Amino acid sequence: MKKPVLAAGTVCFRRVSDETGERIMVLLVHRTKQRDVSFPKGKLDPGESMPQAAVRETLEETGLAVTLGTNLGMITYTLPDDREKTVQYWVAEVSEAAVHSSTFRPNGEISALEWVPLEEVNDRLSYKADRKLFKVFTRLAERDAIDTFSIILLRHAKAEPRSETWPVDHLRPLAEAGENQAETLVPILESFGPKRIYSSTAERCMRTVTPLSEHTEKKIREREGLSQDTWDAGDTVELRRIVGKVVRRRKNAVLCTHRPVLPDAARELALATGSLPGDYLREAAELPPGGFSVFHFSKKHPGAGILSVETYPIKH
Repeated sequence: MKKPVLAAGTVCFRRVSDETGERIMVLLVHRTKQRDVSFPKGKLDPGESMPQAAVRETLEETGLAVTLGTNLGMITYTLPDDREKTVQYWVAEVSEAAVHSSTFRPNGEISALEWVPLEEVNDRLSYKADRKLFKVFTRLAERDAIDTFSIILLRHAKAEPRSETWPVDHLRPLAEAGENQAETLVPILESFGPKRIYSSTAERCMRTVTPLSEHTEKKIREREGLSQDTWDAGDTVELRRIVGKVVRRRKNAVLCTHRPVLPDAARELALATGSLPGDYLREAAELPPGGFSVFHFSKKHPGAGILSVETYPIKH
């Protein structure tokens, strides 16, 4: 059986105003060799994650630096050589500054970029699979839910086990594998454009987000309410306050905490946004060391609930 091809891409949009009011414009790419019209996308490099590939391919094909919004799902189709290709897509809002700083020039891969009014996109796309995917985007647009923010629940990376060397649980450091995980997390988490980083005060949580903090030049905000010690004491009031405050800010954020705390943190996200309960919350909280789940919400209507959730285990 032939190995499937994995790829990732974005449906980029921007808002423009003219004499008729505000309009949503969607970016389409005209590919040179295929002579077709599609969305920015491309195959994963070795060892690359789907989110990283989506951001990188969008930059390479269009010259636009983006961060990822809500997940639109995957499309799968068969290539001429009978291999199966799976492409995962995200929404990506493009600022006017990014448009003006784009370095795109027509080349052997992409012959042209075209900003198309939302209502005209479906007729311009060359493939049925792309049109099916775009229906997900249009449904979000109809709900005024394409402007989003994300909250990432992150379990700390692999830590040293409890032992005589580390009798105080709060002070346990990361194992060597955990330190590697913390470095691996940086480009994947960066794909979602975190604006703030919150962490349990435990050493293993702080060390997990230190590489991300140093790379993004964003300070770590230590919170006792995210710690296992506070949770073990039966105090979840502070956790609710933290989650509520992060939701109210409507900015992308990372919350690094512990395995026992994750289910309650996911539940608090649902409660703070009027989301329906369900097994998806439990599944999003069942993370291995270094794993994380990304929850997407509407900026304009956060009370409309969780738009999508995506989960990433990180190998060690």
